[in-house]
Amino acid sequence: MSFTMYSASVPVFDRMLNNMSRWLDKAQAHAETKKFDTSVYMALRLAPDMFPFPRQIQIASDNAKGCVARLAGMEVPRYEDNESTLDELRERIAKTIAFVKSAKEANFADAENRAIELPRRNAEPLRFKGEDYLRFHALPNFFFHATTAYALLRHAGVDVGKSDYMGTKP
Repeated sequence: MSFTMYSASVPVFDRMLNNMSRWLDKAQAHAETKKFDTSVYMALRLAPDMFPFPRQIQIASDNAKGCVARLAGMEVPRYEDNESTLDELRERIAKTIAFVKSAKEANFADAENRAIELPRRNAEPLRFKGEDYLRFHALPNFFFHATTAYALLRHAGVDVGKSDYMGTKP
């Protein structure tokens, strides 16, 4: 496969989202082994002013589906952001993977030059060309929130390591 906007986004998001789903499986197993309710994970934060664990997963999901949709010229799907259990988070991840994988490579033609505009609440929209959006906004945001979710689980004692983060080779 040659290096394209499609190959730099869809397989990357697919792989990491699948890794994230496996982290949730490990979190479930950890809670069962230690005999505590998995709802404990829902309040995890590294600092009082940061989003809790479910929001980290939701934002990572939003970045993946939003990036793929914008680069492929598709409508960005909207999710409710109301997940409050590991099962619901797994469902969200699965739904995001299905959407990401639904994007056709042909839709990414000239995606590197596509104008991307991200509205903001109290400021001018962020404006990018597709390539800069992917490299400097979407991927960093996605990996920031994925890494934070990973760190929260690791901090909570879930047996995840670098190989769980990186996943297996494609």
